[in-house]
Amino acid sequence: MKTTTKFLLAAAAAAVPRAAPPADSDDPIVIPIHNWSSQIVMSNVVGQMLEERGNNVEYVTTDSQAVYESVRLGDVTMELEVWEGAFGASFRAALEKGGLHDAGDHDAVTREDWWYPMWTKDACPGLPSWEALNDCSHLFATAETGDKGRYLDGPVDWLKHGKERAEALGLNFVVINAGSAAALWAEIGAAEPSRKPIVVFNWTPNFAEAVWPGEFVEFPVWETGCDKDPSKGPNPNALHDCGNPANGYLKKAAWDGMPDKWPGAYCVLRNISFTNPQIAEMAKLVDTDELEPEEAAEEWLAANRALVDPWMRACAG
Repeated sequence: MKTTTKFLLAAAAAAVPRAAPPADSDDPIVIPIHNWSSQIVMSNVVGQMLEERGNNVEYVTTDSQAVYESVRLGDVTMELEVWEGAFGASFRAALEKGGLHDAGDHDAVTREDWWYPMWTKDACPGLPSWEALNDCSHLFATAETGDKGRYLDGPVDWLKHGKERAEALGLNFVVINAGSAAALWAEIGAAEPSRKPIVVFNWTPNFAEAVWPGEFVEFPVWETGCDKDPSKGPNPNALHDCGNPANGYLKKAAWDGMPDKWPGAYCVLRNISFTNPQIAEMAKLVDTDELEPEEAAEEWLAANRALVDPWMRACAG
């Protein structure tokens, strides 16, 4: 009798139509665009994925540091590339205020730091030790820097603190900020024919590591707090005297209101997780193949349907 009752109850429950999952809002999902190729292409890849499932998507050009405040306030819906070294401090500050949250990690492992092509090591064999830079600083001198070496850092808004590190570690270098990521690649390309020693800001994942083999400068190992506590790192009187994290995270961030307003799109965002080679390929399509970001996203998606389609199907409801 108990078995029969359980069967009838189960059958009755099965006969009741299940409520459909809540539909996403028709309001636009706002995706920020920054000033480096992988982020621009990835934003278009994800935007096109969301448009395929019927979401309304809008792109806005946003400062890569201020974006976390925009996400926190709901003016921007998500951030797809939270690099630990470049943006960890801004991300953590926004988390403490509330309004946005960690939406999961990519599989990619990141590194961002001073970097040189391998021909530079031929001229300065003490590399990759940072202490070798002063021994070879004359090799990096230009008319702009006089008798000091020249280090080309990332754009100012990336807040890489190259100047502060050079001062904290007593490096005989002048730090110059590039105007864009493209200016960094141009610097490497211009130095290649004569194999002129150069040191520039670089990061992984990106396409450059496949085009120009090189190494990161090995600075004192990153310690949590090296950007806030002078006691961290070898110089007790200075901040930024450590290298950036050598195995940094690449996270996604989302506005706290996204799961309720766009539950399907949020599900897709949580599922997304790109690897180093996948992200490098996104950048290559723009930086080497010279496609427009929208075209690069279309081409990347066409070649990676087996990856992205399961992420989307799992959120179909």
